[in-house]
Amino acid sequence: MLFENMPVITKEEIQDALDFSTNQVIANLPEFTHKFQKAYSENGFYQPIENNYWTTGFWTGEIWLAYENSQDERLKEAGEIQIDSFLHRIDNKIEVDHHDMGFLYSPSCVAGYKLIGSEKGKEAAIKAADQLITRYHPVGEFIQAWGPMDAPENYRLIIDCLLNLPLLYWASEETGDNKYRDIAEKHIHTAVANVIREDFSTWHTFFFDMETGAPHHGATCQGYRDGSAWARGQAWGIYGCALAYKYTGRKEYIDLFKGVTEYYMTHLPKDMVPFWDLEFTDGDDQPRDSSSASIAACGMLEMIKYIPEEEGEIYKKYAMQMMKSVYDNYAVKDSKESNGLVLHSTYSNHSPYNTCNHYGVDECNSWGDYFYMEALTRLQKDWNLYW
Repeated sequence: MLFENMPVITKEEIQDALDFSTNQVIANLPEFTHKFQKAYSENGFYQPIENNYWTTGFWTGEIWLAYENSQDERLKEAGEIQIDSFLHRIDNKIEVDHHDMGFLYSPSCVAGYKLIGSEKGKEAAIKAADQLITRYHPVGEFIQAWGPMDAPENYRLIIDCLLNLPLLYWASEETGDNKYRDIAEKHIHTAVANVIREDFSTWHTFFFDMETGAPHHGATCQGYRDGSAWARGQAWGIYGCALAYKYTGRKEYIDLFKGVTEYYMTHLPKDMVPFWDLEFTDGDDQPRDSSSASIAACGMLEMIKYIPEEEGEIYKKYAMQMMKSVYDNYAVKDSKESNGLVLHSTYSNHSPYNTCNHYGVDECNSWGDYFYMEALTRLQKDWNLYW
């Protein structure tokens, strides 16, 4: 077994990390109840923004996870105020013309509906699912990531979208209308058939022919180069395959999960927290992406519900080892240092071979903080997931 001698996070450390995270979220409420956290920190500190970016749902998700940990009424009230904001956003179509409805509405509104029975949360999330399926292309059978729907240069999906699809399954369950589920299943099948390479590394984005829907080519916007494996994308693949199996029961998705996970694990540095692209390892002068480790851990902890216990123990140990490393070496330990939860994430790192802007490098980012809390919560109890 890889990383045989790496320590695992203890029950006491899990609770300590959740308690610190909860207190940090509560301390942030005065600034971030009617406003939201920017996608990434600057010099360790998040600035407030309006609810108009694709990442704002993660902050609300942290509020709900903190509420689950503490039952503090201040968190519940803040979560409800933010649900109002998400309902306003979808009703007024504020920056919703993209595929990230799941990232926005699952950890905020679906979570609020599941936890406190928020009818506004349910209404907003179903409207978000309606918005998401407007981006579905029957020619090619996929949900387009971004950009105008009639533009050939945007006729593509990205690996991240696997985490947006649980919103559609939930919408079918709540409404009894299978149209959401049908689109989700078609997208999953198209995505995993094309975005996972033969060696189980992954493309960030994959393009299709607009006339025929035939697969055209893979590329990256976020990774180091087209043929490399962007670390966060590989983690989306791990979690995405686990969720694909949860919702479809198709055994081939277990096999894909195993392959994508093995590729990830065999390309990690010694401390099990990846560099921003799996091309890099110990000794390379490159930034880390701590958020990738937490996302991957969540995916492993989801998949162990569906595989034999003996196999599951391997993935559980990996997840506990990775979270131990994140807790020891990356997590914020002093609120004077940062108002976030996990340092050394990478949002978007420019290279000579990609089209990235350069921001949020070696900072906290909102999904890294959220998935850190989710992984800890999964390790603490039998968690009813928001996805």
